[in-house]
Amino acid sequence: MDIVSPQRRSAMMSGIKGCNTRPELAVRRAAHRLGLRFRLYRKDLPGTPDLVFPGRRKVVFVHGCFWHRHAGCKYAYTPKSNLEFWLNKLQNNVKRDLHMRRQLESGGWTVIVIWECETKDEAKLVEILSRQVRNVAG
Repeated sequence: MDIVSPQRRSAMMSGIKGCNTRPELAVRRAAHRLGLRFRLYRKDLPGTPDLVFPGRRKVVFVHGCFWHRHAGCKYAYTPKSNLEFWLNKLQNNVKRDLHMRRQLESGGWTVIVIWECETKDEAKLVEILSRQVRNVAG
C-alpha cells in the first residue's frame, strides 16, 4: 500500500526530470574542471548519451541508481507497492541500457556509466572522469 494518494504519486513522478539533472550537472562541472569538452544528448547515437566526447569516441551515461538498478547501492531499492509494475519497468530499463551499450560499442564507442551516488563526492567524480575519459592511470 502506497503512503500517498495515486494523484499525489502521479504528481511526484511527473516532477522527475529526464535531463539536466543534478547528477548530470555535477558530471559536467567536473568534466569542465578537467578541461574536457563535450556535446550533450546526441540524438543520432543509440540511447542519447548524456555527454559525448566525439574526438575520443567516448560517451557517458549518468544513471540514476534507482531507475537503472545500481547493484549493491542503497538507492536502488525496490518499491513495496505495485511490485509487478515496478519490477517490469526497472528490468526493462536494465535491458534497454544493455542493448544501447552493445549498439554503441559495436559502433566503436567506449561507454562509461557514472552512477548518481558517485556524483555526490566531487573528488571521486573528477578521478573517475580523469581515469576513464582522459585515460590517466590512477
